[in-house]
Amino acid sequence: MSEGKQLIISIGREFGSGGHEIAEMIAKDLSLPIYDYNLMRVIAEEKELSDAKMLEKYDELPRFPINISVRGYSSSPEQNLAIMQFNYLKEKAAAGESFVIVGRCAETVLKEFKCLIPIFILADHDKKVERIMKIYQLDKKEAEQTVKEQNRKRRAYHNYYSTAKWGDSRLYDLSINSSKLGLEKTKELIEDYIKQRRELL
Repeated sequence: MSEGKQLIISIGREFGSGGHEIAEMIAKDLSLPIYDYNLMRVIAEEKELSDAKMLEKYDELPRFPINISVRGYSSSPEQNLAIMQFNYLKEKAAAGESFVIVGRCAETVLKEFKCLIPIFILADHDKKVERIMKIYQLDKKEAEQTVKEQNRKRRAYHNYYSTAKWGDSRLYDLSINSSKLGLEKTKELIEDYIKQRRELL
């Protein structure tokens, strides 16, 4: 595959696995834009929305159990935001753009695009806790609770908007435990896989 051809890399990740950092390194190495928690701001700028800051707090959260739909719009800001992001990613992909996308059910939302390479990054529990303790200056108990709660939210979000289960290896080209090689080596392994897959696209 030539450099001019489209490439979309989706990175699903467990909280504390370093998946986001790995996604950033891959995007930098391949000179691709990355969409993550910045996606709402990007959409707001392009579509001239004024409430992006307020909506960011609903990002990657499952829909609130009780809501009412009127003329195609939901009373749930979580659901409206999710659908807005999904549609935006599909528009970008359909327009032939290349990018790295972190989370946001991208491996299922964009599965129709042959240029999609979906990756899932997990980690051993103790390594996730250790990483979160260091990043957020938490004690072990607080870090364990944070890891548990954040992964619960990610699982609920994904499983609500996707018919497949979060972390199911059948959704991804590659699932890898970042604890075994460390972030840098895990990134290198993923990039080697991407290079080989690009040749087949």
